[in-house]
Amino acid sequence: MDFRARSGELLKEGCVSSAAGGVPVPRSLAWIVIVALFGVCGSAVECQEGASIRANVNLVSVSFIARDSRGALLDKLTLDDVEVFEDSVPQKISFFAKSSDVPLTLGLIVDASGSQEKFSKKHEKDLEIFLKRVLGPKDRVFLLGFGNHLRLVSDFTQSGDEVIQHLKEYEKSMGRFPEIGPREDRDLGTAFYDSIYYSVVEKLQNEPGRKALLIFSDGEDNSSSTDMMTTLETAQAANVLLYTIRYTETRKNGQLTARNKYGIKVMDRLAKDSGGAHIDARAMDPKEYFQQIADELRTSYTLSYYPTNPMKDQNFRRITVRPKQDGVKIRTKSGYFARSSENTK
Repeated sequence: MDFRARSGELLKEGCVSSAAGGVPVPRSLAWIVIVALFGVCGSAVECQEGASIRANVNLVSVSFIARDSRGALLDKLTLDDVEVFEDSVPQKISFFAKSSDVPLTLGLIVDASGSQEKFSKKHEKDLEIFLKRVLGPKDRVFLLGFGNHLRLVSDFTQSGDEVIQHLKEYEKSMGRFPEIGPREDRDLGTAFYDSIYYSVVEKLQNEPGRKALLIFSDGEDNSSSTDMMTTLETAQAANVLLYTIRYTETRKNGQLTARNKYGIKVMDRLAKDSGGAHIDARAMDPKEYFQQIADELRTSYTLSYYPTNPMKDQNFRRITVRPKQDGVKIRTKSGYFARSSENTK
């Protein structure tokens, strides 16, 4: 039975409540509990009258990618092949799944500022091919375009063709597309951090399953109300992989400006600490990097655990996913901040 359909039935029937007197659990958390039960039990969960699946709001979810000693992606790992640590303390894995078992929600963020306009138009065909490769029957994608406004160019859809068609329309007439996030008075033209932050908060935060953002930009923000660390922390908390695809417009002699160097460091930090990848689009063929991202998204893993330290003390918790087999390398987010919901932006 389809995960989305069955989980939707359980949620609709009121089978999910929190441990604190039936307070509704966020949909993403409830979904993880339901999927975990599907995976562990190997059969559908039947909703009996008066039954309740209790969820712990401290559940931490981690997506990761594994490669062997030659750099080849590994797609056959099991729960018994890895262990997870939080601040060097072993944690008990409560849920483990391969990418093929969990739906993907994908966001595309396209920088429409002057320095990036030619780049996005040049690679529309490659993006179209990528979407056809990566989107499965359970997966969805949205597209956000930004300059000094954050425009929802294409809302959630399972059609890559629809996304590309809306992108072409956006390039001709940006102003007709709805905005996300609060209205901001932005004097300059690149709200880079805001585009990521509000994509996570408004589009991905409460989505179930695997989540990733592909960000096409140079990372040179000049008009956001959100800063880099808040943006990164929000992506880590929501378990969103950030793939930063950077096209840096240099001077004619190829020399990098101070702002170029800043943007490069930003794109690298966001990707590395979220578990994604930073790609220099000028040094790598689009077909190659789109293929790399598609392969990683198709062979990734997700695990969840209840941390042995449940305190919401505002401190950073470092996560390590360690392979039990020699030669295997795992890439994941660096960790998360243990904050209560009222202490977030």
